Amino acid sequence: MRKHRPQEQWQNLVDKQRDSGLSAMQFCKQEDIGYASFCSWRKRLTEEPAADSTSSGEAGFLDLSSLMSVSPSAGSGLGWNIVLSLGNGVELRLSQNG
Repeated sequence: MRKHRPQEQWQNLVDKQRDSGLSAMQFCKQEDIGYASFCSWRKRLTEEPAADSTSSGEAGFLDLSSLMSVSPSAGSGLGWNIVLSLGNGVELRLSQNG
């Protein structure tokens, strides 16, 4: 029989797994949790913004607003250019005209 857990309980389990030092699969076996459900909830919960995630070491957003500011000595005609290599020869190019 499947057990339906509320989001808060899944957050507690995700935190417990992270702190346990066990792999997700080992943790799920130990706690008798469905591995696919755990991974799905872990992904869902870690994609939501969290106020205390600044020092967690996990991937997050990079503030690029500093690229848009122009220093007074640089002149007003400068813009920015960003190239993101996605693999397999695919690149995403962003640019701004001054």
